[in-house]
Amino acid sequence: MEHAKIGQSSSSNNLHGLMKASGGALAAPSPEDWDEARDETDRELVLLIDPRVLDRECLARSLETQNPSLDIFAVGSSDEWHKIAGGRHPKAVLLIVGSRKITEQGICNEIHDLAEEFEEQPVIVIADTDDLGQILKALEAGAKGYIPSNVGVDVAAEAILLARAGGVFVPASGVLAMRDVINSNSSRVVGLGNLFTAREAEVAEALRRGKANKIIAYELQLCESTVKVHIRNIMKKLNATNRTEVAYKIREMQS
Repeated sequence: MEHAKIGQSSSSNNLHGLMKASGGALAAPSPEDWDEARDETDRELVLLIDPRVLDRECLARSLETQNPSLDIFAVGSSDEWHKIAGGRHPKAVLLIVGSRKITEQGICNEIHDLAEEFEEQPVIVIADTDDLGQILKALEAGAKGYIPSNVGVDVAAEAILLARAGGVFVPASGVLAMRDVINSNSSRVVGLGNLFTAREAEVAEALRRGKANKIIAYELQLCESTVKVHIRNIMKKLNATNRTEVAYKIREMQS
């Protein structure tokens, strides 16, 4: 079982440094010794979870170099941490998912379980993508931050401190993508409002995107039978004979 403790020596080593044996007596600790011990206790313990040994050790060392106030403890899993924790509690938890998709149930569950296990500490996800869907899924699962791997280590260190202070960090690219989606959906619905009711316009937009009735019902919080009624009304207003024709005509209206 491998894990990495990157950074300064442990508190026991600091204590050993303070208690220097000399001729059977303990020498008085120097101011430098006290500073070293104080620095160790002042640092924020951050748990880093990544099954890839080399990757987690490199990231841990980089984060500590960037911000010496961070005390990064890198392990392969939360189970490994509990076996060696010794009663210690991290101030934040970093989960490295790499190229794995958060939309996969296993990864989503892992984030959710960590968020419940460390309910008083923020769980921050680090992933290889800044896709808006992945970001939202991570936050929905309980993450308090999302760091894409295309940012610098300085940004990552600041994101950890922000989450530790109670904030939620998401990349700027994700915020801009969310704004574009909201604006795009709003303009499309408004454009359909001259022909359809507000609810029909929402269903029509979903049809344009090729979504199934069950998905439309779930997203709009409707009964599937109600969705079918809206679709029939939409088809009648557009003089369309099937869903494909509906989607085509709606695209023509919005072009």
